[in-house]
Amino acid sequence: MSLIHLFRKQNRKTLFTTPSHGQKFFVFHKFMQFYKHDISETDAHDPVSALHNAENKAAKIYGTKYTKFLTNGSTSGIIAAVLACSKKDDKILLWEQAHPCHLNAVKLAGGIPVFYKVPQIEDWGIPAAVTVDILEKHLCNSDIKTVIVTSPTYEGMTSDIIAIKHLCEKYNAKLIIDEAHGALYPFSDRLPESAVKIADFCIQSLHKTAGGLNPTALLHSNSIDPEPALQMINTTSPSYPLLATIEANINFLNSKRGKNILDKLLDNIETIKNTANCEFFGDDITKINIKKNGLTGYELSEKLFNEFDIEDERTNTKSTMLLCGIGTDKKKLQKLGRALKNM
Repeated sequence: MSLIHLFRKQNRKTLFTTPSHGQKFFVFHKFMQFYKHDISETDAHDPVSALHNAENKAAKIYGTKYTKFLTNGSTSGIIAAVLACSKKDDKILLWEQAHPCHLNAVKLAGGIPVFYKVPQIEDWGIPAAVTVDILEKHLCNSDIKTVIVTSPTYEGMTSDIIAIKHLCEKYNAKLIIDEAHGALYPFSDRLPESAVKIADFCIQSLHKTAGGLNPTALLHSNSIDPEPALQMINTTSPSYPLLATIEANINFLNSKRGKNILDKLLDNIETIKNTANCEFFGDDITKINIKKNGLTGYELSEKLFNEFDIEDERTNTKSTMLLCGIGTDKKKLQKLGRALKNM
């Protein structure tokens, strides 16, 4: 199949996957005419200043010192954060099952990786969140300069970021939070607390749950300016259409309409949880981890896909996870609810 054919091919499944817009929810309608807005830095008057103004406005919205727009995903944000606060031979503490970009960032910085483990939640087949006790076992015995924590995990388990930040301050280490799956957190009190105002660096993927286009993301910093590090890894010819969608995405999430849509999404998920005949689990309501009596996670996933045209995000032997976000409307959730009842 060619790349062009991929664009022509229509997915007729009901998607509970990334990106959460599901090809139907448009935050930035101008992107439907992508080529008309695909400019270079020489095609418009002072686009760099416009970008800096948009990033400064975003920093005020999030309450951070710096907020940078990323068009190469959270991967580039993680790498830039590590480069910004680390030097050669620094010890950097990271989760052994973390996204590959964590270890790649350490390698690029010339650092020394130190790995921590977290236990499995056996009944659900997913990793637990990291705790202060797990991290302190390493921090008290090694001269670790930077700690990288994934919160939330893919399945929505969250760590006590405030306690972990205090721990890092105790041992004079910088804290980087991979919050790729928590881009909605700053915009609702009904979701777990965001690390954007707490950690030294916090990275979020707008495309995972916040309705953004692949691979738009954000890098927040409350200490070091990440711009020099970003210049080391970013192209000098960024995609201004993608950057424009990031600005529009943030403005939408921070608007009354955006917050109302997010609130309705959470209400609709709560309705499913209260009426469906199955087990639910997790700290983040937008990650629907489910189990059904008599079915393995894989069997549940196959039944949803083959019998009800519902595609999940991730599954394992014990449970299945369906991802929700901006773009997951009431109709989609009602279809899921009916499917779970009719099994």
